[in-house]
Amino acid sequence: MAKDKKINEKEPVSVSKSKAKREQRKKELAKKKRVKLTTKIIGIAVAAALVAIIAAAAGEKIYLAAIRTTSDSNLSAGLTADGKIEGVNVTDVLTLADYANISVPAEEVAATAEEVDEDIQSTLESHKELNTDTTLTIADGDEVNIDYVGTIDGVEFEGGNSNGAGYDLTIGSGSFIDDFEQQLIGHKPGENVTVEATFPENYSNSDVAGKDASFAVTINGIKTAPELTDAFVAEYLSDDGITTAAEYRASVEKRYYEQHLEDYLTNYVVENSTVNSYPSAYLKAIKAVTKYDDEYMLQYYNQMFSSYGVSYENVWDTRGEEITDELSYERELTERARDTVKAALVYQGIFEDAGLTLDMDAVIAEMTEENGEDYVTSMKENYGEGYMAQAEIKDMVIEYLMNLYKTE
Repeated sequence: MAKDKKINEKEPVSVSKSKAKREQRKKELAKKKRVKLTTKIIGIAVAAALVAIIAAAAGEKIYLAAIRTTSDSNLSAGLTADGKIEGVNVTDVLTLADYANISVPAEEVAATAEEVDEDIQSTLESHKELNTDTTLTIADGDEVNIDYVGTIDGVEFEGGNSNGAGYDLTIGSGSFIDDFEQQLIGHKPGENVTVEATFPENYSNSDVAGKDASFAVTINGIKTAPELTDAFVAEYLSDDGITTAAEYRASVEKRYYEQHLEDYLTNYVVENSTVNSYPSAYLKAIKAVTKYDDEYMLQYYNQMFSSYGVSYENVWDTRGEEITDELSYERELTERARDTVKAALVYQGIFEDAGLTLDMDAVIAEMTEENGEDYVTSMKENYGEGYMAQAEIKDMVIEYLMNLYKTE
């Protein structure tokens, strides 16, 4: 019994090892299957992702092709001959601002003393005269008139002589070489000054480039602006019936007031109106002419900056850093076009609501009388009658609003 028991005890041990090996093989096979299945799933997922990316790229191309704006120079597209938006009843698509009851803040539209003074000073500066008063002293920023003779090693060089014709030079402008201009500061009209200067190494005239030169300079005078006096106004500014300095200042103040008022009123009526539905055909037309203008600017920029090695490849490259591709350009183009369409709707809405009327034949006749038939023909060819009439509608509405709110 003991022997049998011993034998019987060993058999289960042998069976357990075999079973364990089989179980281990099963686990390894299962693991290999899981790995293979996982790899297959990952492969399918990657392929699906690639397909999605390709589909998205293809979808974007299809989308862009569908929304891409074709430029057009026809400013009268979508307009009737009398300047109205074709096929649109403004009251159906626009909630118009209460243009007849605008509260205009006086402080926002009044002319400021600063802008009036700057405007008057600009007018005076445009009438500068040569002052030969020997008590005057040249300062940085002054405009002087000089004559000069330049020499290098005692020999006069080509282009270094004003030949007594007088040359207007603004001190500090950098128009002349080295510190030529600064050496005139502190001197007076009538003085003869010797200016020592060195031509730059890369100067355009290779004969004098990098060489020291001496200039014998005669200071003819300092250009000074006159004061705003009654005599000055009578001589230069009396075309509009203005006879005194006080009247001229008042006219400048009025001009700025009216400009501020116009800006306030036009901004108000547009900003406080609501477009309920943009007319699709006219919006498309405006997008086309806006893109045409953008393409023109692209050509202009490339011509202007080509000498600096700068070039613009796409029309959106000129629209700012936030516009990076065609899709963002089309979106921004749509927003700009909507702004234009909204303004057109507002002006047409006020024109119709206020009962204004336009006699375009009379407008054309007046334009012909003032500027000639060739001018009118050119305007019609370049802008079209619809756009010309629309511009007249806008002007009439602005005049109407100004008459409602302008104070004398």
